[in-house]
Amino acid sequence: PAMRQMYLPDKGKPTKAHMVNLIRHCGFGVPDIKRALWSVTNSLTLICEGHLYPFKRDAKKEPQLRDMCLHRLPWPLEELEALGNTPVEMRVTLSYFIEPNPSARGVTSRYRYESHGLRFEVKRPSESESDFRGRINGAAKNEKEGTHTTGSDNDWVLGTKSRHKGSAHSDIWQGAAADLASRGVIGVYPALGWWKTRSALERYNQSVRYSLAISISAPNTDVDLYTAVENQIKTSVLVQY
Repeated sequence: PAMRQMYLPDKGKPTKAHMVNLIRHCGFGVPDIKRALWSVTNSLTLICEGHLYPFKRDAKKEPQLRDMCLHRLPWPLEELEALGNTPVEMRVTLSYFIEPNPSARGVTSRYRYESHGLRFEVKRPSESESDFRGRINGAAKNEKEGTHTTGSDNDWVLGTKSRHKGSAHSDIWQGAAADLASRGVIGVYPALGWWKTRSALERYNQSVRYSLAISISAPNTDVDLYTAVENQIKTSVLVQY
């Protein structure tokens, strides 16, 4: 509460600029060990571990962006749809390691420090999966060209313009449960770094690992989201083996 009082307005809904200022100074607040260790029926966290190759190089051409990964999550679709306009929250965190640039001091470049970047996008309710892939390709192209498109998904606390700082990206979506029901696909894709721009060092063919944590919370209801997700995970394991 003290952090919010210091950096957020007394009245009205905080803007994205207010939230960026708050998080720049305070991070995401005080850690809650109970929330970190336990899930409950109406609040749970999914953790995904993945890897991809951010870049590739054909013959003597300049390295290009290579992989993106789509995560189709075990999603409580029917349970969220049944809640209709009930307010819910989803938090997505993408974390990965980068390799610092070995160059000497004084080298100026937009990508002078990080070896590579990763970004995440979440499928919107009105999108097909092919349209979602197309949007990710467009976002990757914008990263390559140094441009930015804000888009129309305004229910994120930070938004795509502000959440991709450093190598741990986190954002919170807040809205109606029925809206969240169709957002069970998350894409992870690469952004530029010195592995691509300094091809002479031959680091462009490296594989990178990342972690995704997706939390869903419906605090004002007694809906059982946990069991719905657990049953899907058990089924997928049985099919796999």
